[in-house]
Amino acid sequence: MFVRTVYATGDPARIDTAIRALNSQGRELLEERPGYRGAGIFVDRALGKLLAVSWWESEEARRNSDEVMRERRGVLLDPFAATTSVENYEATVFHPVRKPEAGGGLRVTRLEFDPADADLLTDTFRASVVPRLESLPGLARTSLLIDRERGRGMVGALFVDRESLAASRGVQAAARHEGAAKAHVTVVGLEEFEVVFTDVRGD
Repeated sequence: MFVRTVYATGDPARIDTAIRALNSQGRELLEERPGYRGAGIFVDRALGKLLAVSWWESEEARRNSDEVMRERRGVLLDPFAATTSVENYEATVFHPVRKPEAGGGLRVTRLEFDPADADLLTDTFRASVVPRLESLPGLARTSLLIDRERGRGMVGALFVDRESLAASRGVQAAARHEGAAKAHVTVVGLEEFEVVFTDVRGD
């Protein structure tokens, strides 16, 4: 699958306006597009951060959908968003364990790597990291998203509740250290979000 992420920051007091717009009008627009496989909305209410993720069955479907969404994105995020960035990824690993729930937690690890090591990263994550993560209590799913050309990626670990997210920090830190060393990647960011909505139809 292929993924588009929209990362917005703004006034925490106005974040609910963006959530309502994305969760209604935004989802309706996405669901009308060919090749749509699902979406998620994740927020940090305290800092005023919003991460919207949409999943597509092909790179072409993602690209075609963006022609429509680009025109509407500003309206949907207004008046919350002061900054907005859009990135595209390939989902090289999508590993569901159980159904996620609203109110759960998402941990995002941002990576940089030599583009020549993209396949090494995918193989390492699938063979070494996934087995360690899937045993964590409350894990709903984990995924690896990569941009092969730019050498950037994201690991998502989604938990059914915030308590499981917090309890997993030590184990995932160890897995992150081991995986980064094996795959020759640099961890450049670590964030946690509340799950507002997520529904992805995996393979």
